[in-house]
Amino acid sequence: MKLTPNSDQKIYFASDFHLGVPTPAASKEREQKIIRWLTECEKDASAIFLVGDLFDFWFEYGYTIPKGFTRFLGKLASLSDKGIELHIFTGNHDLWMFGYLEKELSAKVHYNPIDLQINDTRVLVGHGDGLGPGDSGYKFLKKVFTNRFFQWCFKWLHPDIGMGLANFWSGRSRAQAVNQEQKFLGEGEWLWTYAKEQEQLQHRDYYIFGHRHLPLDLEVSATSRYINLGEWLSNYTYAVYENGKIALKTFEA
Repeated sequence: MKLTPNSDQKIYFASDFHLGVPTPAASKEREQKIIRWLTECEKDASAIFLVGDLFDFWFEYGYTIPKGFTRFLGKLASLSDKGIELHIFTGNHDLWMFGYLEKELSAKVHYNPIDLQINDTRVLVGHGDGLGPGDSGYKFLKKVFTNRFFQWCFKWLHPDIGMGLANFWSGRSRAQAVNQEQKFLGEGEWLWTYAKEQEQLQHRDYYIFGHRHLPLDLEVSATSRYINLGEWLSNYTYAVYENGKIALKTFEA
């Protein structure tokens, strides 16, 4: 995919909003902060990439979507109407997007990492779940979650039951992972390892992922970097492309 922003335009990247947790009040406060950030982006954005786990749970039934997030979705619709490209990636918490956001927001939904060329800058961008070494348990679960038959079976649960079960599971997984997510693992950072492996196969200037919940800007090679976007539960970090460079920043630091 090629993008050619003008010299006065920027491209923004953010991930892991996890709207919906830990409480409705806290989620709505975070939603308002995200909307303030999007309003700032609106001034000079050519495109905005939202790189997965925007919602702590999301499943599109035939005629039903999860309650809430009205202001956030409305803001995205407004940005799209103004001609700003929206790119949304599925994450491990919101895998089940089946066309609603594309239809309502004119967004492009990506289910896997993509290669992106912004003028002369080459970028690999994706959520990051299931990539790199290890985590075989989740990699197996992802195959189940993305299997059309199992998705069809889940769809036939009443939404009150299906979403209740999913939210319970989501809360358990977040509670179990929170300590690990906030610790830098050094050479054990699997997405950093993945970026190094990919660099051996094909050069990119930047490797941008979410999922890890830890803002990182690390060298992959002398001419490429790995950026992890962090999260919006406590860090409020994002990345911005401007004039050939991508930098990690914090909103309302």
